[in-house]
Amino acid sequence: MAEVFFYHLTQTPLEHTLPDLLRRSLEREWKVLVCGTDAKRLEWLDDLLWRRDEEGFLPHGLSGGVHDADQPVLLSQDWAAQNKAEIAMAIDGAVVSAKDAEKFARVCILFDGNDTAAVDAARAQWKSLTDAGLPAVYWSQESGSWARKAEKNTGT
Repeated sequence: MAEVFFYHLTQTPLEHTLPDLLRRSLEREWKVLVCGTDAKRLEWLDDLLWRRDEEGFLPHGLSGGVHDADQPVLLSQDWAAQNKAEIAMAIDGAVVSAKDAEKFARVCILFDGNDTAAVDAARAQWKSLTDAGLPAVYWSQESGSWARKAEKNTGT
């Protein structure tokens, strides 16, 4: 059963937080699927990850290529992407169903805490996924560093 982590971004934008989470995942030798809603935004993230050198190279690719299955990090608009990821990261309002979440050991939902619509969508996701029986943890950075603010262990 997947565990779901919600990341309420208030101090740092996605383009800073996502690479850090990807790096930590790769250090654990997990493959990652990053699912977004906008092809242009995913292309922008792809370019950002290729150019980002202050922390080192993050191996990744955009879905739709012949080597999708080999990508340690795959950027896609489709939860059925083919890199056999253990962890999925939903960005920019990508909706994760309980059925989608079942494919992964962990699902991370990153949302902009300065965007009321994004916060409302994350609340709806929390309710939907926990009502489906998935355990969830809510992380906030409002104090400047990440802190666990809420947890719901369903089925225990």
